[in-house]
Amino acid sequence: MYYAMPVIFILGIVAIALEDIIKVNKSATALFICITLWLMLVFGSQDILLERQNPDFLQFVKQTELENLPVKDQIVRYLTEKAFVPHLGDVAQTLFFVMCSLLIVNIVDKHGGFMAISRSLRTENKRKLLWMVGLSSFFFSALLDNLAAAIVLIAILRKLVPDHTDRMKYASIIILAANAGGSWSPIGDVTTLLLWTGGNITAWHQISHLFLPALANLLVPLIIADFWLFKKGTKLRQSSNLTADDIYVERIPNRSRIIIFWIGISSLAFVPVFQTITHLPAFMCVLIGLVFLWIYTDLMYGRINDIRESDKLRIPTLSRSVDLPTIFFFFGILMSVAALNVGGQLSLFADVLSSNIKEPYTISIISGAISSVVDNVALVAATMGMYPIVEASAAITPHMQYFVTDGGFWTLLAYCAVTGGSIFIIGSATGVAVMGLEKISFGYFFKRFTPLAVLGYIAGILLFLAMA
Repeated sequence: MYYAMPVIFILGIVAIALEDIIKVNKSATALFICITLWLMLVFGSQDILLERQNPDFLQFVKQTELENLPVKDQIVRYLTEKAFVPHLGDVAQTLFFVMCSLLIVNIVDKHGGFMAISRSLRTENKRKLLWMVGLSSFFFSALLDNLAAAIVLIAILRKLVPDHTDRMKYASIIILAANAGGSWSPIGDVTTLLLWTGGNITAWHQISHLFLPALANLLVPLIIADFWLFKKGTKLRQSSNLTADDIYVERIPNRSRIIIFWIGISSLAFVPVFQTITHLPAFMCVLIGLVFLWIYTDLMYGRINDIRESDKLRIPTLSRSVDLPTIFFFFGILMSVAALNVGGQLSLFADVLSSNIKEPYTISIISGAISSVVDNVALVAATMGMYPIVEASAAITPHMQYFVTDGGFWTLLAYCAVTGGSIFIIGSATGVAVMGLEKISFGYFFKRFTPLAVLGYIAGILLFLAMA
């Protein structure tokens, strides 16, 4: 059972990467991995926990004074009180944050909160639009998270670029820019959120140390794409057709649209400040924003009489559009990694990796490269399990200083894990989402944008090392 668990996990990750070939949804695969690993952990606990002298299990038994209980009862108490429930709590915090964030973005978008952004990006110059889309994605993803930002910008892009061939180019740039922007913000990506909420890195340290490397990661591809992606002087065909959403939004007072926009953006942008002041979980801040949006939109629709009640986009109606398969995917992956952490396989892998690769920065860079084919959420969660946070003190060795809170290892990992996911389109949730929305094939992205992603990835690493 002990060695079978990581084999099952790896096979599951391969199945997720080959989703389009095997025709099985990645969320179903992730949940299957999760259930299988925890069942293996339960039924193989004699071998995994006892015979291998799992240190966490032995410490739990000693601290809780369970030595006199039967071994079976010790194992049950450990798996429930120390293993499953605490890990479930940590995962639930992350998932609830992601779910509420996506719902807030959807509410703001459906009520025309992003119309001003759409109008400000409108231009006939293809090269100018390339820079506007790239920079907007970069900063927008830092405020919202790269997945939500990409979804919003794709929706805006469809209004700006009617030609699908052109739109695929812009959409691919959005992937690179959104992942770059997500790497320097604690709420910019699920992986950076994991590192932040896990105490591996603080918000200000991440912003101050990764903004410039992330910007280099964006600028290098943008500069190269500016020369070859579109011919000089080519004009963008404009579409003047109004959509049903546009017509609906016009019936909502402009003042209300502005208020909805600022409530939504503020609840996302002030998450780091909120947590620093209150020390409450990050999802509480976005939950407060969601409550304010709920109350305000209910009051707003109470004053609007020219829209049928069944057509009003109240929060309960919009909540049905939350992407549950994505939530299930993250849950399955994170709880699968938790099972490997409890079983001790991650610790074993960390020991093997540390014995062969001594340089922490090298481990971060390799991890980033691996995230191009392995889901970066799973990768970072596994890495956090393999390398516990070291308490800062004068007694620790120079090598262990890389693993303290805000240590160089965690900082570079935050950058590499997110931006490394841009190398292949399947390497990040952002890439997978855009791939599905715009029907971009793996081969199309690989031939045209993978080289740009690699160059940006290397440029950001070099700048980080120069600044370290």
